Amino acid sequence: MNDVVIREATLDDATAIAALHVVAWQRAYGALAPLEVQAIVDEAFRLRKWREKLSAPSADQLVIVAERNSALVGFGAAGAPSEEIFGGRGEIRFLYIDPERKRQGVGRRLLSELVAHLQRCGYSGAALGVVEGNGDALAFYEALGGRVAGQYIDPGPNWRSNNLVIVWDDLSPLIGKER
Repeated sequence: MNDVVIREATLDDATAIAALHVVAWQRAYGALAPLEVQAIVDEAFRLRKWREKLSAPSADQLVIVAERNSALVGFGAAGAPSEEIFGGRGEIRFLYIDPERKRQGVGRRLLSELVAHLQRCGYSGAALGVVEGNGDALAFYEALGGRVAGQYIDPGPNWRSNNLVIVWDDLSPLIGKER
């Protein structure tokens, strides 16, 4: 685990992030997402989105990557809340790990860095949405002290999925954990 480097993402990372995003997303949502959605969220789609995000970051946005031996093994992003139901908590917007690298502490380290960023931005809590049926993600967040605090329908643009709201009202136990 000490051989994993966490650093802020740059525009040069967009291609690798897009490729990993597609692989990890398909593994997580392949049985949950409609086929027409799976057909459009390909690597070209993700690359456009990541180039946009990394080219023009919002003031409180942080995108980070985890690398092992110079290869991307995970990424995450956090910033201002995008949904009212998050109750003013900072939002963990993305947290994806290479499916072949799960259960090695990478997700915990990324989450710790993202939560520390949210705290630096003045948020006392964090929230995220987990698509209903994504049991692995739900178990991961609950094991780290997250609790289900509601649900909402993600407005899209490609998939109006039912999501559970996971929250942490005290960030201190997450910061420094596996950091």
